[in-house]
Amino acid sequence: MILLENGIIVTSEKEEKGTIVIENGKILDVIYSSEGNYPLNVWNYRKQAEEIIDIDGKHVIAGGIDAHVHFREPGLTHKADMATESLAAVAGGVTSVMDMPNTSPATTSAEALKGKLELAKEKSVAKMSFHIGATNDNVEDICRLITEGDEKTGITPDNIAGVKVFMGSSTGNMLVDANATLDRLFAIKEKPVLVHCEDEATIKENLAKAVDTYGDDIPFREHENIRSRKACIKSSIKALEMAMKHGTRLVLCHISTKEEIQMTRAAKLTNPNIVAETSCNYLWFCNEDYNRLGSRAKCNPAIKGADDRQALIEALANGDIDTIGSDHAPHLPSEKEAPYCKAPSGLPSIQQSLPVLLTIAHDNEIPLTKITAVFSENAAKIYSLNRGKIEKGFDADLVVFDYGKTFEVKTADQFSKCGWTPYDGETLRGVIEKVYIDGKEVTLHR
Repeated sequence: MILLENGIIVTSEKEEKGTIVIENGKILDVIYSSEGNYPLNVWNYRKQAEEIIDIDGKHVIAGGIDAHVHFREPGLTHKADMATESLAAVAGGVTSVMDMPNTSPATTSAEALKGKLELAKEKSVAKMSFHIGATNDNVEDICRLITEGDEKTGITPDNIAGVKVFMGSSTGNMLVDANATLDRLFAIKEKPVLVHCEDEATIKENLAKAVDTYGDDIPFREHENIRSRKACIKSSIKALEMAMKHGTRLVLCHISTKEEIQMTRAAKLTNPNIVAETSCNYLWFCNEDYNRLGSRAKCNPAIKGADDRQALIEALANGDIDTIGSDHAPHLPSEKEAPYCKAPSGLPSIQQSLPVLLTIAHDNEIPLTKITAVFSENAAKIYSLNRGKIEKGFDADLVVFDYGKTFEVKTADQFSKCGWTPYDGETLRGVIEKVYIDGKEVTLHR
């Protein structure tokens, strides 16, 4: 038995000093200081404890659940792999991740999924699960897997976190654009359906205009005009309409515009199962950063204007944002240094997720109860996980941080194999001091 004493425990309901009791990897009890029998209960556990850890007034929250990562394994391990990226995740307070299917080969079959599960058991420091990817041709296979599993590979429905649908092309070229296929996918009830929403025709038209104007020397500030807000809104309207029609457990991924927030809020009135996800990248950066960061700010969907960023921060504060997915997407610096059309989209950012959220919370007077909701608790509910909350019976996945301390992000401190971060030089709040997975403290080393 382990006791974490004198910590400020943060859940989505409250922030209060207390003691967490851990046994066999689970939370055995949570005792808050406001309880009348607090001293006696703590004393009784102290007599049984093998280890007592004084958190000394630091904050403790449930480990983050990031349902939107790209760890690049298999096939793209020159830029990232499960070992390095899971270390980056844990260093950022994320203890559970769900990997996207656009690897090489793509995770669009039971065989590919089995291979990734075996790799994760061997290599990942964090708890790791996987989404299966939809294509224009595999919808019936997906429906079979999420209901029956696959006897040959041993894949069960529990091995599948969700179904990812790219309604706009991105890394991996897994675009799904057949209306009949989309209709069948949105009818899925067994698993959340996660969608990347950008209208392909709009993007192609905008890119052609940029090439006519700039030739091969397209400035990176044009990224928000090429992968435009119109492209996002048009595709998101289609996804939300289909989700309302079918009652889909839809996760609208990486929302980047104020309009999508408004649309999602309205759509939830018809289908409360709709989930609004954004990334810290859209909460922190805006289009003013393209001139400074160039390709290092290039991600899909594009980072938009300062008013969009402010709208997303307000949505975080009022609960319109349900989850934070880092969209951690590593590429080597040499790859990002290419001209616009060849520079890949994606930012390595998972190690900064919690500190960015804590900094935004501090600067905008957002209660930490809101942060733990979007960082862990809501995702636990969406994906039916017995973790992500500081409550009796849940996995003892915990993060201890000093909310009063700030630090400067440095490239040298990054665990991601790609070796850089767009947050380099930023001052963030919340120094992470300890991370526990199943009650065991994780020691980070390269």
